[in-house]
Amino acid sequence: QVQLVESGGGLVQAGGSLRLSCAASGRTFSSYSMGWFRQPPGKEREFVAIISPKGGRTRYADSVKGRFTISRDNAKNTVYLQMNSLNSEDTADYYCGRRLASGSFGSTLEVDFGSWGQGTQVTVSS
Repeated sequence: QVQLVESGGGLVQAGGSLRLSCAASGRTFSSYSMGWFRQPPGKEREFVAIISPKGGRTRYADSVKGRFTISRDNAKNTVYLQMNSLNSEDTADYYCGRRLASGSFGSTLEVDFGSWGQGTQVTVSS
């Protein structure tokens, strides 16, 4: 069973940047697409970004397109989320998840991901 550990959250002013990391255990990291989701206060978890197993394909939610960048380092078993031009609507708990099916890409549905980490909190002050 893979374990995911997110880090890098914190308090940042509007317009600022943060870089989130998600470290994975195990030897199969490079076989799975990885995704970032977030859960704003009082709302349901929502899709943010996904990256294919080798990193060649990415997809973003419209709300973060052009501001966030997902990347991965398979040698380090880590996926990243670079967040720029942050605004108050980005305030949320951020989670990384692994696609349930190896090699699959494309789905942005929470139900198609698992092995969720504990999350890291991002607060953007205006």
